[in-house]
Amino acid sequence: MSNETIPTTDRPDSILVVGICGSLRQTSYTRMALKIALKGAAESGARTRLIDLREYGLVFCHGGDDATYPPDVFRLREEVGAAQGIILGTPEYHGGVSGVLKNALDLMGFEQFEGKLVGLIGVSGGTMGAVNALNSLRAVGRSLHAWVIPEQVLIPQSSKQFTPDGQAINPALAARLKEVGRQVARFAYLHHSTRAREFLRLWEAAPENPGGE
Repeated sequence: MSNETIPTTDRPDSILVVGICGSLRQTSYTRMALKIALKGAAESGARTRLIDLREYGLVFCHGGDDATYPPDVFRLREEVGAAQGIILGTPEYHGGVSGVLKNALDLMGFEQFEGKLVGLIGVSGGTMGAVNALNSLRAVGRSLHAWVIPEQVLIPQSSKQFTPDGQAINPALAARLKEVGRQVARFAYLHHSTRAREFLRLWEAAPENPGGE
């Protein structure tokens, strides 16, 4: 992506971070975790939005004519496309990403993800904490030319980690979730700030150092 196509800003509150919930359960630990992470992004000054895929009438990605897709596909693309930071949350099913999240990602593309900051959160009922699902999402992020931050949160035995109203029982878990949100918001701001873009422009235009060989 060229410098000219990246919007710039000097205001942290102009950054939008969205969290995409890859769980359709009414009582979803993935959703609970994402809400806490989005609080961290908000504490860094970003605007936030939870994208709950239960509220979208999506269809399976078929790779054909976009005109056959229902309106909610374009609604999803528009809302994710407006964000500078994205947090993906998924339960791990059979060692992989949830089907609903993978399908939502397949319905989107470079226009929604390229050059953006992405954070990852995974939950599981077992003791491994969704490590395989998040490894898969990192590969998806690379394929979409997104910047996936190193920080991530794996939540094992998720039914034991949250109160009924969605609060993390362990303060350390809440802190880690918020840190993912903060880092996505902060790096998104730095990536899109006017000063950072100007520095990169000058650095790329600088003459080669003749003594550098």
